[in-house]
Amino acid sequence: MPRQPDEYAVHLFLSSGHKEDIRFASIQDFQKWYSNQLVPKSASTELMNVPIKNIQGEYMVIRPSCVVAIRVEPVFFGSVDRYDEEDEA
Repeated sequence: MPRQPDEYAVHLFLSSGHKEDIRFASIQDFQKWYSNQLVPKSASTELMNVPIKNIQGEYMVIRPSCVVAIRVEPVFFGSVDRYDEEDEA
């Protein structure tokens, strides 16, 4: 059975050469933000709020037209899958 990621790291590459990282609890949360917020405003130069997970009192805004690439990376909190020695026998 495939493992499920604990969260998703989303790397936003901006036209200025900067890279910003944000986190989403699920791929569905990212897809919802991407399709409902970013895509409709993709040509806009107005500032748009970007959700930041688990950081109280901090926020980030970007100009959607400055996003040139997005990389989505699954994040697993657990280490290597472990098994009991009895399973070998």
